[in-house]
Amino acid sequence: MKELQFREALREAMVEEMRRDERVFLMGEEVAEYNGAYKVSQGMLEEFGEKRVIDTPIAELGFTGIGVGAAMNGLRPIIEFMTFNFSLVAIDQVINSAAKMMSMSGGQFTVPIVFRGPTASAGMLSSQHSQAFESWYANCPGLKVIVPSNPADAKGLLKSAIRDNDPVVFMESEQMYGDKGMVPEGEYLIPIGVADVVRKGTDVTIVSFGKMMKIARKAAEELEKEQISAEVIDLRSVRPIDYKTVIESVKKTNRLVIVEESWPLAAIATEVAFKVQKDAFDYLDAPVLRVMGGDVPLPYAPTLIEAFLPNPEKVIKAVKEVMYLVK
Repeated sequence: MKELQFREALREAMVEEMRRDERVFLMGEEVAEYNGAYKVSQGMLEEFGEKRVIDTPIAELGFTGIGVGAAMNGLRPIIEFMTFNFSLVAIDQVINSAAKMMSMSGGQFTVPIVFRGPTASAGMLSSQHSQAFESWYANCPGLKVIVPSNPADAKGLLKSAIRDNDPVVFMESEQMYGDKGMVPEGEYLIPIGVADVVRKGTDVTIVSFGKMMKIARKAAEELEKEQISAEVIDLRSVRPIDYKTVIESVKKTNRLVIVEESWPLAAIATEVAFKVQKDAFDYLDAPVLRVMGGDVPLPYAPTLIEAFLPNPEKVIKAVKEVMYLVK
């Protein structure tokens, strides 16, 4: 094991896959000469050259379309968005081309492409640069959607994504690129669609993914001080969702709280709650509760950002509500 920053784990995954397979290449804004907007691709231009680490104009629709075409013709592109907020300019290519091509071609074309970059809030960036689009992309059949929460998962899941023959949306967090964690040395992959039970518990299940796992873990630690045992599950991918792991946990704890940063309507949390009430209703001792972002565009002011976002205190309150310790 070795300690790596989140950005370093992503870089290792890309470098290892590019060394292994000459069809893999990276393309996006500032990924080459500038070493990446968040220094994820630092040093990659020097090793692989300008034909495999490609700077693009500020034209997401254009370079995303080029990536989809390259994937249809046998290459394995990694398309970096400086933020998934900018992917909205290219969403037609992601949804109407990449995600649907295998179905529309009757299996004649696969599109082995990875769309990656940061999602959701990252400080005082206001409404147009702070949006969580996980549920948007997860809504589309033909895509796989991964949201890692730590460096080890980031590396193992990104390697799996690059090798996958389906288009994969790989969503990171700008605020996590500097996070450090222990990463296994040598070759390893993490299968897509398998959740991780990161903390065992008996009283309540807390489910989350991505950056919000920090909130879930912190809440569980504080709850333990009050003799409340929380089982914490990291979904890791939100399409496909590992419902089985969540349901088996709920059958044990009988209570569920889901933590997600996005807007409440049609969220991943909504889908998980539906599936649990459908398949584990008789095991529930309380209604499923969600701790979500606010149902408004994210403001700029720090006080309003704090009010918008989930935090450990909101999760603790929800846990106590499902345990009927508070109203």
